[in-house]
Amino acid sequence: MKLYTANVVADWLALTPRRVRQLRDEGVISEKAPGLYDMKSTVARYIMYLRKGCKADFNDERALLTRAKRQAADMENELRRGNLHRTEDIEKGLATMCLNIRGRLSVLPAKLSGELAQMGGDRAGIFDKLKGAIDEALEDLSNFNVAYAAKGGNDEEEGEEPL
Repeated sequence: MKLYTANVVADWLALTPRRVRQLRDEGVISEKAPGLYDMKSTVARYIMYLRKGCKADFNDERALLTRAKRQAADMENELRRGNLHRTEDIEKGLATMCLNIRGRLSVLPAKLSGELAQMGGDRAGIFDKLKGAIDEALEDLSNFNVAYAAKGGNDEEEGEEPL
């Protein structure tokens, strides 16, 4: 068996002689004699060391990719069926609904101020009138389609369906 120096091993493995000595100190490769290495066993042990460092197996990676593609296709199918909605669509719908609710409630003072002023301080009457108007507005908006479309939130004219 022919033995080689750290410089020759470094050339064969595309490493520096210092890295060869580090690998020896780490126990990855071993010397057959002080400063001399058997090339065959050194290369084999270095390859095993590199394989251990590479945690990903090609088949595992392919399985992960296939699984991810299947999940993406399933999500796309659910979107087409209408069982799944994009986050942007939900955010837009909720924002529209909140604006419509705000608009409905903010018109109440202008709508009721005249009647309330004529009630002459009748607290129970004012309370009943305000409560009735608020309940009416909330009842109208309790239906999703009404709340969404109440104030121009309906995008059907743009070719989109409401949420």
